[in-house]
Amino acid sequence: MIPRKSARVVQLVVLAASVLAVAGRGSAAHHWTLGPFVRPVTEPVIRPNPASSFEDPITKAPVHWEALHTFNPAAVVRNGKVYVLYRAEDDSGKMEIGMHTSRLGLVESDDGIHFTRRPDPVFYPAEDDQKDREWPGGVEDPRIVESDDGTYVLTYTQWNRKTYTIGLATSKDLTTWVKHGPVFAGAAHGKYDSLAYKSSGIVTKLDGDHLVAAKIHGNYWMYWGEIQIRIARSSDLVHWTPVEDLTGKTTVLLHNRPGRFDSAFPEVGPPPLLTKEGILLMYNGKNAEKNGDPSLGANAYSGGQALFSLDDPTRLLSRTNEPYFRPELPFEKSGQYAAGTTFTEGLVYFHDKWFLYYGCADSLVGVAVYDPHGEKP
Repeated sequence: MIPRKSARVVQLVVLAASVLAVAGRGSAAHHWTLGPFVRPVTEPVIRPNPASSFEDPITKAPVHWEALHTFNPAAVVRNGKVYVLYRAEDDSGKMEIGMHTSRLGLVESDDGIHFTRRPDPVFYPAEDDQKDREWPGGVEDPRIVESDDGTYVLTYTQWNRKTYTIGLATSKDLTTWVKHGPVFAGAAHGKYDSLAYKSSGIVTKLDGDHLVAAKIHGNYWMYWGEIQIRIARSSDLVHWTPVEDLTGKTTVLLHNRPGRFDSAFPEVGPPPLLTKEGILLMYNGKNAEKNGDPSLGANAYSGGQALFSLDDPTRLLSRTNEPYFRPELPFEKSGQYAAGTTFTEGLVYFHDKWFLYYGCADSLVGVAVYDPHGEKP
């Protein structure tokens, strides 16, 4: 990316004392975890709006683009406000998961809880060079970071109802985007061009109230994947190459654990965070139908945390055995995804608190807050 135009002092240590707190409900005592997270409201913060309509650039017809579900959000702080990009499903297609078209809406908030929404989506399938990857399934499950020059870097799932990839786009204002295609396109002489993969988080550091992409040993780093979590590196935040082991296979960092909340598999959550203790990866764990965590329902998603070395982002130092965040409220336990989810994807530092945005049962958006100063949100 272009070097930063205005000099700012970057904090490599993220609120050393306040970040390194014990995680929330049911979690073992780890000094490096983030939390506890408390729900400031007992209702969703973003809901579907069947009245919203815009003219789809592919069908050339009006579509109710957020009629059915609004979920799986990314978040960023900009100009003193929280902005959330959320996945919205229209009322087209079959009544099955993944069979509606997804687009990304944008909302903003002065307090991180009450939002004003825009009438049209800001990111969607169009008549562009990514159409074959994004139509008719759409663009899904965003994560967002800011680059050193203020450019926003968006990673998301491209879904054409046949296969899926992690796509990447950049923007200066969150509304006008340039699509760059799959993150691994051309990497290792095209070795990964036909790979199906999704879910990614670029490592960040806290600069004021902005989470900015962080370099370690001269590279940016991205944790990616579901089923197994892997890692990739980049020199420019756009072109990425998976890290491989000595056999030429992608290096696996996290996998499922029988009897735990992630007994089916782990999946990357919000962009990871540099802390005094290491790289903090907050991830989503799916509970298995058999030999899972008995305190969770079969197939339910809850949140875990893992710590990786600052000197070697591939080296796992520690991992929570119990979820720090789990489905508890009725709208988190049931919805389009009947087993329930608190699927975390957005994390921001705002008004001296950490705000965590998550998808609720593939249907709604919720928020939870961690106050490192001990005040109730």
